[in-house]
Amino acid sequence: MRRALLFDLDETLMVEEPAAVASFKATAEVAAARHDLDSEVLATGARSRARELWYAAPTHDYCMRIGISSWEGLWCRFEGDESDVRALREWSPTYRREAWSLALADQGIDDEPLAEHLAETFAAERRMRHEVFADVESTLGQLRESYAMALVTNGAACLQREKLAASNLGGYFDAVIVSADVGAAKPDSSVFQQALSALGVDGEQAVMIGDSITKDMDGALAAGLGAIWLDRNEQSVPAERPDLARIGSLRSLSGVLSRL
Repeated sequence: MRRALLFDLDETLMVEEPAAVASFKATAEVAAARHDLDSEVLATGARSRARELWYAAPTHDYCMRIGISSWEGLWCRFEGDESDVRALREWSPTYRREAWSLALADQGIDDEPLAEHLAETFAAERRMRHEVFADVESTLGQLRESYAMALVTNGAACLQREKLAASNLGGYFDAVIVSADVGAAKPDSSVFQQALSALGVDGEQAVMIGDSITKDMDGALAAGLGAIWLDRNEQSVPAERPDLARIGSLRSLSGVLSRL
């Protein structure tokens, strides 16, 4: 019998990439008000430059292990005493400024004060965009009556908890498991095992719901849990995965759970 549900956060309960894209766009428009430049090119350029810097940084191995994206690094405060977190906190102001400085330079603009301002603007813009998908609260409220529930998310501990606090969804969960606290990210089985332990259930009693086949589905199945793929973008089911349980909205979740 299924007694527990594990939910991913980004792109499952909360909008992530579209919020980042909108923040890049809004920040680039600030620059366009000061210089004759293409704001769309600047927005995509800043994202690309940030990714290049992120992958080249000495902290990249840690970020890959924990699951922190380059655009999250542009607004995360990196709170905590762990050495890797301290290193990111010390480096991140330079990283943020350089991402925008290089993107400006790609359009022939040398304006370091503006690059600094854009770095601060992006963080502020992103913090104004904590959007919960429309099907989330009603579904969680319904399921909360019958299941123990945990949030299982990859990322920096302070940032993922900041998102959760801004979403007002925290009260639905009996446990919150963030990869940075575990020291590994989904699909590593240790993340799922920690969630099971926190809920007091075994894998056969739990189901993971998330948007990533690799991180959420494959990780959960390898750890002995059930798994349901939340495919909000109506992607094709991989040919090698015809048995993959899939829903297009959380509103369909109860029906699928009844058949597992």
